[in-house]
Formats: sequence, C-alpha cells, structure tokens
Amino acid sequence: MTGEFSSRPPRASRRALVATLLSGAAGATAVLISAGQTWGEGTASAGGGGLPVAVTGGDVSGLPSALALTGLAALVAVFAVRRAGRVAVASVLALSGAGAIGSALLGARDTAALRDRAAEVTGLADAAVTSVSHTGWPWLSALGGLLLLCAGLLALSHGRHWPAMSGRYERGRRPAGAGSGAGDSPEDMWKALDRGEDPT
Repeated sequence: MTGEFSSRPPRASRRALVATLLSGAAGATAVLISAGQTWGEGTASAGGGGLPVAVTGGDVSGLPSALALTGLAALVAVFAVRRAGRVAVASVLALSGAGAIGSALLGARDTAALRDRAAEVTGLADAAVTSVSHTGWPWLSALGGLLLLCAGLLALSHGRHWPAMSGRYERGRRPAGAGSGAGDSPEDMWKALDRGEDPT
C-alpha cells in the first residue's frame, strides 16, 4: 500500500471526489489525444498546381497540451496538500481547463499554421492556401478543457472535505528531541530499519 488517508469524507464529498478524478483524467486525456490529430487541411498553391497540406493540434498551438499536463499534475497534487494549498492547486486545475478551452477555440479556425506548412512544403514564403477545412478535433480538445475546468471547480467546492495523504508517508519521523548526533549513526539506522521505520 503506497499511501494512507487521514480521514473519511462524507458520502456526497466522496462522490464529488470520484467525479473530480474521472473528469480531470478524461479531460486531460481528450486534450492530449486531440493535440496529435489533424485540425486543419488545405491545398498549397505551387507552380500552377496544388499540394495538400495538413496540421495537427500541436502544430496549431502547443498550449492545450501544456495546460492538460499542468492540469493532470494539479489533479494529483490536490490529494497531497491541505487547506490553502489545496485551494491553490484546485485553482490551477480550473485555470488549466479554462486555458485549454480558450486555446482550442482559437485554434479551431486558425489558418496561420496551414500557411506556415504551405511555405515549408513549397519553399515559398507567401504561398497561398486554398480549400481550407477544419476537423472536429479542436472541439474535442475544448470539451476536454471543460472537463478539466469542472474538475477544478469540484475540487474548490468540495476539496476541504477530502482526505489528504498521511504524514506517515511524507517523511520518516524521529522521536522528539532526536538530533543529528548519535541517532544518525549506521547502527541506529539499521535498528530503525529492523523496526520498520524509515531512518531517512
């Protein structure tokens, strides 16, 4: 067992906890998957002909992925901190979701990345892009951001009732008054290990 919770939350708060975990994990996953999919397609004009070009969400903007990873880290950290720290981390989770929504919506109709790709493919800085179309992946990314935002708001509303990781697993505790003298000797460390304590 890798951790222990210090208290048992009320039933309603437990439901909110589960909803937060599921919503946050699903939202981050949706944003990260969407970033690797095609968001826009078009045709680059070159020498009287045309070359197909396409860009992924990562080409359009790296912000949704970065915010999804930030939100995922905040989701985990929510259960490692207490009180004001939990409020701060839950706020980061909510803001990550809001930022992911905004960046996805801005990228849903973006053509700058397509023009950059056209210039790369044709070797012409002012290459025109025609027949531009956009896929639904930016909207799935925005939905993922919405789920992250909901997870953050749930954590802000119910987080004070949720358990936190027990201090037993944060650091091995020494007896009161123990200093850095004889208690740090190799012999004492081995004795602590025999007792099942963490001497570090």
